[in-house]
Amino acid sequence: MQFKDIIGHHTLKAHLVHTVKDNRVSHAQLFLGPEGSGSLALAVAYAQYINCEQKSENDSCGTCSSCRKYQKLIHPDLHFSYPFFASGEKDVATTYLEEWRTAFLNNPYMGLDYWRHQLEAGNKQANINIAEAHDIIKKLSLKAFEAEYKVLVMWLPEYLNTQGNALLKLIEEPPEKTLFLFVSENQDRILNTIISRTQLVKIPKLSLHDMKQYLTEEKTISEERANEISFIADGNIQTAIDLIEEHTNPYFDMLIHWLRFVVTDSGLNIIRFCEEDFPKLGRENQKNFLLYAINVFRQVLLIQMDLSQIVLLQGEELDFVKKFGDNFKGEQLEDAINLLEKTHYKVERNANPKILFLDLSLQLVLIFKYQMEISKNPIDQGL
Repeated sequence: MQFKDIIGHHTLKAHLVHTVKDNRVSHAQLFLGPEGSGSLALAVAYAQYINCEQKSENDSCGTCSSCRKYQKLIHPDLHFSYPFFASGEKDVATTYLEEWRTAFLNNPYMGLDYWRHQLEAGNKQANINIAEAHDIIKKLSLKAFEAEYKVLVMWLPEYLNTQGNALLKLIEEPPEKTLFLFVSENQDRILNTIISRTQLVKIPKLSLHDMKQYLTEEKTISEERANEISFIADGNIQTAIDLIEEHTNPYFDMLIHWLRFVVTDSGLNIIRFCEEDFPKLGRENQKNFLLYAINVFRQVLLIQMDLSQIVLLQGEELDFVKKFGDNFKGEQLEDAINLLEKTHYKVERNANPKILFLDLSLQLVLIFKYQMEISKNPIDQGL
């Protein structure tokens, strides 16, 4: 994996390159970025650059012996650790190494659900177990085979739990020329004792421009469709890849129907939606739907603030946000966005979707129907 193969993040790539040139490579670093931002790909490209035998000005050469092995993920001094769905207490990450290599090489922007699907793990709980922690200690205690640095890339250390305490001494006092690259999506779920021993590398979500460029140039889809997918995906390449398979926006019609029931306080329809429609989406699509709704409400706020020039929506979606903005005040929209964000947080933690969406819907009824009677006929005014 070379830096040039990774979408966007030009400033961050330059920073990583300069840490190597200036001999400021911290032995333990935490690459923190949202799902689908490319944080895992950046960590691997960084490790490849560090061990490249013929570094160019801004990237690894891609042709030396080290780079060729890195690009196939078969370098003997490159180690990976990641959550897996153990079938036995003695399972470690290398048990699933072939599946890991295939998954990463096919999709370096993958999320946990994509990885779960590759292992056909169903609803099993992901974990990095104590056997894996001991295996890491064993591997990193050996001398490097051929590279200057031994590198451990740990994806999603938030799944390490208390087993991570077994690694603390090794992280704090590693063997010479040993590099830890932790790649996380949620800093709050990582052991504080690990965070305190690492240098933070913050990775932002991908910009709309970079997403659209990737979709039009690499995936060869139309600019209009790329704009639509980029808006829904909100910087998550994994979500964008999933949406490419859809021929239309899968969330717009659902949002319209749901909000129609909310603003008219149609109780039976709300209950049906929450008991049937939302659970059918599955956890990842529930999260994507909520993010889409959040972004739509933010676009309504932009319209209300006379910032139409930076509104991203087009066609029916644009018509909707204009009409919706005429009927509800900014305070209501901000309250709704806060509720949607809290629900998204709870969906990530596997809360019951029927209860979550029913509670969300009823609170939105209070906001849009009873907090302020802006319009007597909201259906005629955009819904």
